[in-house]
Amino acid sequence: MRRGELTPEQARLAAQVPMAQDVTAEADSGGHTDNRPAITLIPTLLALRDRLQSVYSYDRPLRVGAAGGIATPAGTAAAFVMGAAYVLTGSINQRGASSRAARMPWREMLAQAEQADVAMAPAADMFEMGVKVQVLKRGTMFAMRAAKLYELYRTCAGVHELPATERAALEKNLFRVSLDDIWTQTRDYFLRRDPAQVERAERDAKHKLALIFRWYLGQSSRWANAGEPARKADYQVWCGPAMGAFNEWARGSFLEQPAQRHVVTVARNLLYGAAYLLRLNVLRCHGIVVPPEAMRVPPRTLEELDSLV
Repeated sequence: MRRGELTPEQARLAAQVPMAQDVTAEADSGGHTDNRPAITLIPTLLALRDRLQSVYSYDRPLRVGAAGGIATPAGTAAAFVMGAAYVLTGSINQRGASSRAARMPWREMLAQAEQADVAMAPAADMFEMGVKVQVLKRGTMFAMRAAKLYELYRTCAGVHELPATERAALEKNLFRVSLDDIWTQTRDYFLRRDPAQVERAERDAKHKLALIFRWYLGQSSRWANAGEPARKADYQVWCGPAMGAFNEWARGSFLEQPAQRHVVTVARNLLYGAAYLLRLNVLRCHGIVVPPEAMRVPPRTLEELDSLV
């Protein structure tokens, strides 16, 4: 307001109206994540919501949703039990029938993934800071190779300090051309997009090394999205453990076939299954013994779901 960018009325309203009415607690997920478990993250944000709700004289309740790891009826039910107002799916959508990934060469990697088939790897956009993204590990060497690049970046002051054997391995297996050629491409790219990066790299050998290594991290996503068959071992596919959980739940059912994983079908199965499990939990709270087999919620077609509601 002192700079004249807000009027007094706008400043007064800002103290009464929240910037967002819906906030999603994104737990351990694909891509950028701090691997926070939902069981701790959701209650923390709900407590913050409760404190802020009394501050704002806003007539609509502030809501907290849940994302990250939403892949099964049990996981969906757990999010609602903790107080989530809504849920969002992420990783499992990539293998859905309408996803572009359904036509990609790495689709079978997702279809066969288990919960342990994910790993953390350096992020292209915040490589120097050591920030990581969660990616698919099954069928690709990207996570291991990207981690090697960060290790070299951390210990070397520039390209000139790379051990000869390491440099030769990088040029043969990862870049498939000389690092000098990679720098030429990278330099041309940043001269068009952000010349300050080139200026800094010419002064700072370590920054130049980072830009060269970031070339591989950036290209790995493009190779995956373009379906480059010769670069299958370098595909970067963002994915969380939810993909494996969904595959385990769908195994042996019609949803085991990715072509059957339509958005509405999956969403209704998760919500129906969650409602079913929550009702069983009410019975258990009243002392009624629920047999273990009753806790299994197999996927159902839309027609079957319609007949049940």
